[in-house]
Amino acid sequence: MKVVLENLTKRFASRHVKGEVVVAVDHFSFEIPDGQLIGLLGPSGCGKSTTLNLISGLETPTEGRILFGDEDVTNVPPEGRGVGLVFQNYALYPHLTVEENIIFPLENLKGEKKMTKQAMHEKAMEVARLVQIDQLMERKPKEMSGGQQQRVAIARALVKIPRVLLLDEPLSNLDARLRLQTREELRRIQRETGVTTIFVTHDQEEAMSISDLIIVMKAGKVHQIGKPQDVYDEPVNLFVAQFLGTPQINVFEGAIRDGKVWIGNEAVLDVPGKENREIWVGIRPEGFIPDENGRFTCRMDRVEVMGRDVSVVCTNEQMTGKSIRAIVSSENTFRPDQKMVRFNLKPHKVFLFDRESEERV
Repeated sequence: MKVVLENLTKRFASRHVKGEVVVAVDHFSFEIPDGQLIGLLGPSGCGKSTTLNLISGLETPTEGRILFGDEDVTNVPPEGRGVGLVFQNYALYPHLTVEENIIFPLENLKGEKKMTKQAMHEKAMEVARLVQIDQLMERKPKEMSGGQQQRVAIARALVKIPRVLLLDEPLSNLDARLRLQTREELRRIQRETGVTTIFVTHDQEEAMSISDLIIVMKAGKVHQIGKPQDVYDEPVNLFVAQFLGTPQINVFEGAIRDGKVWIGNEAVLDVPGKENREIWVGIRPEGFIPDENGRFTCRMDRVEVMGRDVSVVCTNEQMTGKSIRAIVSSENTFRPDQKMVRFNLKPHKVFLFDRESEERV
């Protein structure tokens, strides 16, 4: 089921300043392709959960339309939209077993959709096998791990065969290892069911690892939409470049003068044809090449061994962060008493942004 958002806007009255209006979602237009998993990504307060609530029907848009396929569902109540919802807190009924939790949405079906107890049991077992909890059907939520409870919540959302599956920060309560396992399971389940899925998260690594497309938001506005690797490799502005990537991109005050990128008094990269201007220079951690004759000089702080790679932690007077992290091969060697380190830069890992607008140049 494709989902079409046309000029979707949501405004709230401010709870803090009388008469002030907060724009939570600002003229969001996009067509979500049928059967794909979309990562809705951004910092807290960017409007991603509000967007999900608008799609589900829990919120009503101030402006714009929402279509499921060719059907306008803008004013259709949540129960009439055919959506499955999974929230951060799982929202399982503690007094019910796993099977009873999964079956619960089926018990409210009316008319032709009403199911027999046997049919509900069979359907519950089908989705339980899909999420690999079919051996836990008699347990209560308190007898299960966080990851298992999350799978119950997913099974409950899938049991009615939703047209669209909506996931709001579904993994944030899990520890790091369990998050990794569960996100891989989410991707497997989505592929097996083929249901159009929108996944809200502030964790860029999480979104990039399982999404077909990511939508990066800030302050209610969409900043970039694309395949995860494309957005990482070609950020449209400084915000997107800084939001994607672990460790975060290194940013420096710089300038373009006479076809070269200058950081301080060093010409670190050739950019023939670019007009002179003040810029921000963003360098991905993997964009550094140690070289005794390199064009970019930094003061060495320490080297952190990471196994296959090492992280060279250093500083430069023009940096905007607390330190610079350069991820390089462990084959590179550094002296324990080394005070300075020189690099050449990989051009495709260096991004230039206008100093004022912060747009890519």
